Amino acid sequence: MTVFTCGDSLEAMLTCIYDAWYSRLGHDNVRLEIEPIEQLNMFDTYVHVEADERKAMAVADAVNMKISPAFYGEIVYCLGAYERDVLDTVYRVLVLGFKHGAGVLDAYGYEAVSRFKAIRIRYGREASSFLEFVRFNLVEGVYVAHFEPKSRVLLTVAEHFADRMPSEHWMIIDDVHREAAVHPCNEQYYIRKLSAEEYDRLKATEDYDDSFTELWKVYFKEIAIKERENYRCQLTHFSKWKRKHVTEFA
Repeated sequence: MTVFTCGDSLEAMLTCIYDAWYSRLGHDNVRLEIEPIEQLNMFDTYVHVEADERKAMAVADAVNMKISPAFYGEIVYCLGAYERDVLDTVYRVLVLGFKHGAGVLDAYGYEAVSRFKAIRIRYGREASSFLEFVRFNLVEGVYVAHFEPKSRVLLTVAEHFADRMPSEHWMIIDDVHREAAVHPCNEQYYIRKLSAEEYDRLKATEDYDDSFTELWKVYFKEIAIKERENYRCQLTHFSKWKRKHVTEFA
């Protein structure tokens, strides 16, 4: 088995798909994994793939034109998931998609499709939970929020707030993947990969407390009905690992 490995950026993953496909080794003879590799198999051959914009665009264009733009959108969302097998799963789904068309995503009889849907659902649930619980602080006229997702849900979260806060300066920082969505007032937001220096500087913004921080904590506490507290149910809806940057749980 030949294992193609790459970084966790979208460009790197699409490049990895391109190289595995055009290796002509046969789809059953290749596997795709995201680095770092947790456990090496001495019987496998490992091929590291560097991100290549041309190859990544070739894959994106092929999926958009030969399958459908909606199919490509599903692929991109799924590739943002944290599961270790997501890249190989997407590769298998693409093989089926080029053969059977966009409708293959409804063919749950295929193991790859079933796994793809499960990953996609978990990604959607994680993204939805952060849409509800991202909290902003006002720092020198800019609304700044930090969160720590397992999956790369920053794009989905940014789309949500771009629609709801179009006339504000805001920034949402993914502390795990060290990326930021930056939204200038009344302009299109963009995603930026943060350098170590930029990340350290932005990390300090969490020390700012605007005038509403304490008010919100008091409000959260006062509206609670003690007789109806159910901590276990709370954890079901909003796990501990998601709460780190949420004002009312700080």
